[in-house]
Amino acid sequence: QVQLVESGGGLVQAGGSLRLSCAASGSIFSIIVMGWYRQAPGKQREMVAVVTSGGSTNYADSVKGRFTISTNNAKNTVYLQMNSLKPEDTAVYYCNFVVRSSATMTVMTNWGQGTQVTVSS
Repeated sequence: QVQLVESGGGLVQAGGSLRLSCAASGSIFSIIVMGWYRQAPGKQREMVAVVTSGGSTNYADSVKGRFTISTNNAKNTVYLQMNSLKPEDTAVYYCNFVVRSSATMTVMTNWGQGTQVTVSS
């Protein structure tokens, strides 16, 4: 079992900043990919930013230059620094860890509980 605990969401005015955190714990042999996704009302969940164990990153075009994904590998934690926020960034943000389980040695995908980010205009 892998547990993910997210924090850092909230309400912010347009142009403001927020930092999301997601810490993983449990039966983790290795982390393959960490990332952030979001889902706005009436829309499908979409990738925001991902980072591989090797440090390669990928961002959605809509957030490039404004959001930065980073990690603390010693703490199995991934962060999303969000700057210059826009009302269209309003969504529930979910962290995602793709890990190899130490219990079964299989690759598993795990999701956080979600944290609301609301950007007012």
